[in-house]
Amino acid sequence: MNNALRIYNFPLSGHAHRVVLFANLAGIDHEVVNLDLPNGEHKQADFLAINPAGQVPAIVDGDIKLSDSNAILVYLARKYAPAFMPTDLVAEAHVQKYLTMAAGEIAYGPAAARLINVFNAPFNKEQTLMVAAKALARLDSELEGKDFLVNNIPTIADVAIYSYTAHAPEGGVSLDEYPNVRRLLTNIETLKGFVPMPSTKAGLVS
Repeated sequence: MNNALRIYNFPLSGHAHRVVLFANLAGIDHEVVNLDLPNGEHKQADFLAINPAGQVPAIVDGDIKLSDSNAILVYLARKYAPAFMPTDLVAEAHVQKYLTMAAGEIAYGPAAARLINVFNAPFNKEQTLMVAAKALARLDSELEGKDFLVNNIPTIADVAIYSYTAHAPEGGVSLDEYPNVRRLLTNIETLKGFVPMPSTKAGLVS
């Protein structure tokens, strides 16, 4: 797969997982390159030439080098899988809204809570749990009567929201009170090509 899309990944990164997940859902020919973050492989010159920020995910697609998970999702959908990125003005705006939510309330809520538990990140646990509860309540309300977030079909909005929401319990965030959110997760997990993000119980954390 020398000419395939290359995705630079760390298995426990939800940001990276959403890119790997989308490539699989969309049937995009790709190669996953797992970086050894605990030993600083993401800070070595070879990878910094791809992403100077030294963060995963990043992709190389021919001559194109991109970082930022949501930007990558938009690029891949536009180039390879346009059905996942509506062009209708209102629907596209709603997709962008959920991409912002993934980078905002989800990142600072369930994702941050998980970082505290898994990587001992120096965040305020109470604050992350409050943000998570507010974000999940909003998602649950907006999913009432719907199978997916936008136009009731799978889009990159669902992919962006999925990884850290599905793994919220690893941060001590229960999904029990959010049946519509749980249904969305199940709907994504039953899509052809779905690949899970490893649980921290898989022994990938030292």
